[in-house]
Amino acid sequence: MEKNYKIKIAYDGTRYNGWEHQPGQPTIQGKIENVLGWMLVTKGQNPDAALREQMKKSPVPEIIPDVIGSGRTDAGVHARGMVASVRLDTALTCEAIRDYCNQYLPDDIVIREVSEASDRFHARYNAVGKTYRYTIFDGEVRPVFNRKYCTIWEHPLDVEKMQQAASYLEGEHDFKSFCGNSRMKKSTVRLVDSIDVHRNKGYIYLTFHGTGFLQNMVRILVGTLIQVGLGKIEPADMPAILEAKNRQAAGPTAPAKGLCLMHVDY
Repeated sequence: MEKNYKIKIAYDGTRYNGWEHQPGQPTIQGKIENVLGWMLVTKGQNPDAALREQMKKSPVPEIIPDVIGSGRTDAGVHARGMVASVRLDTALTCEAIRDYCNQYLPDDIVIREVSEASDRFHARYNAVGKTYRYTIFDGEVRPVFNRKYCTIWEHPLDVEKMQQAASYLEGEHDFKSFCGNSRMKKSTVRLVDSIDVHRNKGYIYLTFHGTGFLQNMVRILVGTLIQVGLGKIEPADMPAILEAKNRQAAGPTAPAKGLCLMHVDY
């Protein structure tokens, strides 16, 4: 009997072309759908020699379930708390589904939790909020082990000014100036209820919580706040940038590797 499942996922997005599956490109969604497909074909059992040979010749399973993510992270963006929903016809327990996936997924993707969801649960449409964190390093000695998960900045940034600028961006605004999709037809009004900017030694952490975000929005917000931290944009310029509703008015798009989806609210 088919059931609806809620899946919590963490991944290192460094070598993937984002969440959403694309022909010929490695994506998070594609990897998970492929493994779940083989799980349905094998009924959760380890494949025998004949099936392993078949998997080598035709790596795409006959059954490919539709894994619906709570959002679409860009290429190179990471996640600690991505949520997805998927319908599966399996007798396996939630723990067995999790364990099968983690046995066959690559090391940089892990299923943290699988639980049965209501029949109407939809990971994207039912999400009411998301938390993203962006990490910058502007200390004296660049980090070795965190280098894939933060943006390294050569010049010290003024965190106090960045905090001041962030306060202007909180609330419900038209964020068209911070949207990476110039052909966006739908409303670009979003509610960002909190932006926290704080320093811990050589790291600066920018944490955004809102009901939803536009394409590249968090990275453009960060890029703009970096310009404020460098003294190239003043905090008081934020209202004018919002009012312009023009992508050219805001700062550059910050690199993807510093961004991580932390949590999705339901």
